[in-house]
Amino acid sequence: MVKGVLIDYGGTIDTNGRHWANVIWEAYKNTKLDVEKEQFLLAYAHGERSLAIQPIIKPFHTFDDVLRLKIAKQFDFLKLDEQYQDKIDEIASICMELVLKTINHAKPILEVLAERYPLVLVSNFYGNIHAVLNDLNIIHYFSDIVESAVVGVRKPNPEIYQLGVERIGLLAQDCVVVGDSFKKDIVPGKAIGCQTIWINVEGIEEDFNEAETTAADIQITDFDQIPAALIAL
Repeated sequence: MVKGVLIDYGGTIDTNGRHWANVIWEAYKNTKLDVEKEQFLLAYAHGERSLAIQPIIKPFHTFDDVLRLKIAKQFDFLKLDEQYQDKIDEIASICMELVLKTINHAKPILEVLAERYPLVLVSNFYGNIHAVLNDLNIIHYFSDIVESAVVGVRKPNPEIYQLGVERIGLLAQDCVVVGDSFKKDIVPGKAIGCQTIWINVEGIEEDFNEAETTAADIQITDFDQIPAALIAL
């Protein structure tokens, strides 16, 4: 019987299972930027590394701020200068429109989950997840938050999910990990003894074979399937 839920943020709550690289790439195409996908993926990886190791994002930054900083780093890598500033604004706006729509879709589900279970957010983030959740008006659904930049552990290290279990105060076997990344959510969740629900929608290529993915206890294709999946476990 499920007694607690550990849930990812990025790619899980804010895009309903779509990896952020795919979301931003689609926005690039919509703005008619002359960039090849291979170039973009390199720029995306560069931006993620930069934001992870440099103190660029501040605790007060909202998700809209994060998107603009990410895209600016990508443009630096792609050598797109200041004349492309309007494209940064356009791409960020497209992405935020999707986020707001997806968050509105997720709110009733988060409310149901928060009423039934202690709900702990476990996220690789930059030290500003509280500002992000406050701005999106969803912070009250979580009984606690484990953020990589704060605790000093990043997924896929299972220790970050172990911290989540400890925050709930339950045994790992009584908790369920919900996330969009097989390698960063499902594998570490299983490693510490949790049950898992994989939102398998539109990830980015991960190094695993099809047989491995059966490690997820349940696979779903939409955030609103989570309550029924939890009952089925």
